[in-house]
Amino acid sequence: MSIEEIIVERSGSACELCNATDGLEVYIVPPKTGDNADHAALLCATCRQQLTDPDSMNVNHWRCLNDSMWSQVPAVQVLAYRLLSRLRGEGWPGDLLDMLYLEDDILAWAKEGSAEDSDEDGVKHVDCNGAVLAQGDAVTIIKDLKVKGGGFTAKRGTLVRNISIDPNAAQIEGRVGGQHIVIYTKFVKKA
Repeated sequence: MSIEEIIVERSGSACELCNATDGLEVYIVPPKTGDNADHAALLCATCRQQLTDPDSMNVNHWRCLNDSMWSQVPAVQVLAYRLLSRLRGEGWPGDLLDMLYLEDDILAWAKEGSAEDSDEDGVKHVDCNGAVLAQGDAVTIIKDLKVKGGGFTAKRGTLVRNISIDPNAAQIEGRVGGQHIVIYTKFVKKA
């Protein structure tokens, strides 16, 4: 029995992420090779398109991960982790990601193939949910913050647009109430 036949039988001839039955093809999860059925998943055309072209991403399509993240197939687990990590800023994917448990070797594989953006110095700025922040992003303050030397409080829910990345990974800079301030990344979430 070929690897493709094993994967089709294992999946019940349905996409292993969304259960669609049209346009199915075997997708090898990078950086693995196609020499093992556990390194690949049977995916529909919609899932493959959105995996390979992040600009075509439809967040609501991926609500199917609520079920498929519990798969026992390592390739499906890796794909679920990567997709939930990519969509974490939407809210509900972060909740699912918090519930997801992966064995150490599968987690290493998932992180290996999803090298997240960081700045030139290798410093990675992440918000309270673990989403990577970049120069020019918009963030929302998640708790009232008394601004030292500013004489005001930056209120919870305040949107800070066009942030600047600080050399310190725990801090970003932005304008609140017309003043340029430094904000700890643990008190913001990506908008």
